[in-house]
Amino acid sequence: MRFLVIVKASKASERGDMPSTEMLTAMGRFNQQLVDAGIMLAADGLHPSSKGARVHFGKNQTVTKGPFTNTNDLVAGYWVWRLPSLDDAIAWLKRAPFLEGDEVEIRPIFEAEDFGEQLTQELREQERRQGQKIAEYAG
Repeated sequence: MRFLVIVKASKASERGDMPSTEMLTAMGRFNQQLVDAGIMLAADGLHPSSKGARVHFGKNQTVTKGPFTNTNDLVAGYWVWRLPSLDDAIAWLKRAPFLEGDEVEIRPIFEAEDFGEQLTQELREQERRQGQKIAEYAG
């Protein structure tokens, strides 16, 4: 089972404050444990929302450039993990070196089998080809 582990933004991350060397070192050790255990599939930090935009879809698409004010709705980074269960993901996340007040959300990622009959064989093949192409690009 794959999980998206969403690191919520904070006032500091939205200001563009970089983590301390100590935090980067601690997070690097934690990430190495995830890699060594075969759990981490991807991870990245994100620039502040001031460098981004939102696109609202409707009759007329509207674009709003950042910054966005409500940090509770913003993401500062993410991991993609593969683990047997949500409980396992929670157990791993509890070991992460976050600061008091930081918030991280864990969400299961849909797998092809979750879509049932709606994901036809043709759509499954399309998804497989796209996955191959993405892997080629990733190198």
